[in-house]
Amino acid sequence: MAELATIARPYAEALFKASQADLEGAAGWLEPLAAVAADPQLLQLAGNPNVRVQQVIEVITGVVKQSLPGPAMNFLRAVVENDRLAALPEIASQFRSLKNARTGSSDAVVYSAFPMDAVALGAVAPALEKRFGRKLNLTVQEDKSLLGGIRVVVGDEVLDTSVKARLEQMKVALTA
Repeated sequence: MAELATIARPYAEALFKASQADLEGAAGWLEPLAAVAADPQLLQLAGNPNVRVQQVIEVITGVVKQSLPGPAMNFLRAVVENDRLAALPEIASQFRSLKNARTGSSDAVVYSAFPMDAVALGAVAPALEKRFGRKLNLTVQEDKSLLGGIRVVVGDEVLDTSVKARLEQMKVALTA
């Protein structure tokens, strides 16, 4: 949604500038806040005129599984006071994009037919980084329809080495 992106941009840029000394730390508390803020029930609570700002902040900090540093609490207070809680997931997305641009890395999603642990992911990470030519921040999602292998999505680039893709290629070759 363009409007939400427009609302989120100044917050993401301000947080990025203020967090130059510790971008990873800021990302570490921003992501959980964004995940909590995406909940429709929380947004409904925050939109209730009978609920005070402090009550909304207490609910959010109660749900987040980590203690939030002072800058995080100040940022959260500014977002809630300005009625921008719904924009928090977009703020996090734009912040992540700014951080990735600074570090020369990209977010990547690895779709796998089976669960991948950290060791397996660590084994394929160097090959993927070499293939895409940059540092990758990998996350894994399970997709049983792949049958085997992996499918990697980095922005608009896709590397599909799954069994499903190979079967599709064989089907096209046989019917051509």
